[in-house]
Amino acid sequence: MRKTFRLCLLLSCAASFAGCGSHDEPAAAPRPALAVTVVRPTVLHWPIRITANGNIEAWQEAVIGSDVQALRLAQVRADVGEAVKAGQVLAVFDAETVKIDVAQAEAALAQAAASVAAARDNAARARELRGSGAMSEQAVTQYLTNEQAALAQAAAARAALAAQRLRLTRTRVLAPDDGVISARSATVGAVFGPGGELFRLIRKGRMEWRAELTDAELERIAAGAAARLVLADGRMVDGTVRMVAPTVNARTRTGLVYVDLPPDAAIRPGMFARGEFDLGASPALTVPLQAVVAREAFSYVFHMQDDGSVRQEKVATGRRIGARVEILGGIQRDDKVVAAGAGFLNDGDRVTALDDMAPAPDKGVAQQ
Repeated sequence: MRKTFRLCLLLSCAASFAGCGSHDEPAAAPRPALAVTVVRPTVLHWPIRITANGNIEAWQEAVIGSDVQALRLAQVRADVGEAVKAGQVLAVFDAETVKIDVAQAEAALAQAAASVAAARDNAARARELRGSGAMSEQAVTQYLTNEQAALAQAAAARAALAAQRLRLTRTRVLAPDDGVISARSATVGAVFGPGGELFRLIRKGRMEWRAELTDAELERIAAGAAARLVLADGRMVDGTVRMVAPTVNARTRTGLVYVDLPPDAAIRPGMFARGEFDLGASPALTVPLQAVVAREAFSYVFHMQDDGSVRQEKVATGRRIGARVEILGGIQRDDKVVAAGAGFLNDGDRVTALDDMAPAPDKGVAQQ
């Protein structure tokens, strides 16, 4: 009996509720889906920078070779990494055989000088007797010719002596310039032929960063521009553009920018470095980074409408500094943009704005 009474009571209540819903009443307005923070874009004076990657190489690398033939290397006085001065002795060849050749050349010159003295005396007497009938014209001519031949032989002997003395000088290998030894092939006891490489020298110890940029970016770089590198250990190094390459690689469509670097023991040839070029500054229309939503390979922001709804706008982004990003197109300076909460919205959603104030500019940039 009790169960039957309860069932009737429930059915009665359900019928009364159904009757209440049958009256024609206006539908309630849709409630906002999300409370969000709304900001206005801010114009900031931001630096213009171009980022690039590249290798660090020696400014100029001199190859120091052997100028003598079939001589044994007796001493090696320089090693890799050693700083040397111009004219410093780097290696010494065994000069005993060259000294013997010099002595022989000196003896040959002395013999030639004696021949010249005798030929001159004979030629002088022939000139005195010419026309007197005591000596035939043929004999006079012969003595004069012998004098010229003796002088020529003496000149050849002097040249041979000079060559041997030059060989003796070149048994001492000298540094052609100040710099740092980057490679060494010289080994004591080895025999090198003419042109054999003994050392490689980084001239003046100067290094340069060879940054790779696209052909469009090369047009914006000029000699004297400032550059900043980040080394492998995180250290920052400032440099100056020395030269922009006049050609572009036809395969990669990139060209080189040569940046002079200051002397630093941590900078070595062959290192990889990334860096950027400072090209001045320009105004930038910026919004917080969280206001930009990436969807389907495009960037969007949500523009707050007067009726409380949001409209999804496609934008083009540019520079990024800190927690802000530059907007190149798609919104205006007076637009209201959703910042916090933009990632949860869809086009046409209604929101409640919690804030409508432009954010303070980042430290280090000027607001316009």
